[in-house]
Amino acid sequence: MTNKSKLAQLKEMTTVVADTGDFDAIAQYAPEDATTNPSLLLKAAQMPAYRGLVEEVIESVTGGKLSSDEQLSACMDKLAVSFGEKILATIPGRVSTEVDARLSFDCAGSIAKARQLIALYEQAGIGKERVLIKMASTWEGIRAAQQLEKEGINCNLTLLFNFTQAVAAADAGAYLISPFVGRILDWYKANTGLTDYAPADDPGVQSVTRIFNYYKQCGYDTVVMGASFRNTEEITELAGCDRLTISPQLLQALDDDYGVLERKLDPESTGDKIHYRLGGEAAFRYELNDDPMATEKLSDGIRAFVADQVKLETWLRDIQL
Repeated sequence: MTNKSKLAQLKEMTTVVADTGDFDAIAQYAPEDATTNPSLLLKAAQMPAYRGLVEEVIESVTGGKLSSDEQLSACMDKLAVSFGEKILATIPGRVSTEVDARLSFDCAGSIAKARQLIALYEQAGIGKERVLIKMASTWEGIRAAQQLEKEGINCNLTLLFNFTQAVAAADAGAYLISPFVGRILDWYKANTGLTDYAPADDPGVQSVTRIFNYYKQCGYDTVVMGASFRNTEEITELAGCDRLTISPQLLQALDDDYGVLERKLDPESTGDKIHYRLGGEAAFRYELNDDPMATEKLSDGIRAFVADQVKLETWLRDIQL
């Protein structure tokens, strides 16, 4: 036992990020940064505490009625930015705001949407240095991030499930990647017949560890931010990672635990040299296709984000009837 919680100890070696759109939860755990996505925005927008914010956004965009698809799209962008603006009032760092997942295979469309979101933040008096634009780690998403980074718009490449995606993202100069630990574990539990993994043997933990060590060995500046955790053991096995984005429930569990937290990842101690060379687009697509877990989870993740985007759009229309 120590006089510090595991959350407090984790903050000494890793930047802790809140994975939520709930302002109150963010304020409670005092993270450096926060991330949002369509699923989190849907959940937060429907909370009674934020109904006033939602109605204010609709009124500012349309005068009270979402009478066209263009108005609805503008409302969705403004809502995401309004939540981001409120979140930034409670944290010292950055907020991640996601591009519409329906643009995951549209490089030009993703770039245009990212510029629109940054423009909305700037209209609210928030500089782009406090925002990360989230996009799926498809070939098109990575290419969009490459262009946006050249424009000074930093990107968070999400729905990242394998080493090929991670190397492509770093080669493109992405500011940050979000490898999804828990969803990798979900796939292995569902497809291998093995349902009980020791923390160090968790395939999601092993994936992030390999990516972290390779990045540090190669001198990449791209930040590794583990995401999508299923339990606190996955988090503690990645203590020392650049950043970890954690749900309020798991933040609370870490805050309640006063055991000793050991550093597991260290840029000065990355093990044996990892040898890898990524080819071009054809090689990327082949290697992603050759990984059934990454292929399935990337597709599932895009579909799920699109579904929640559509649910939020439908809900916004319905509350006006």
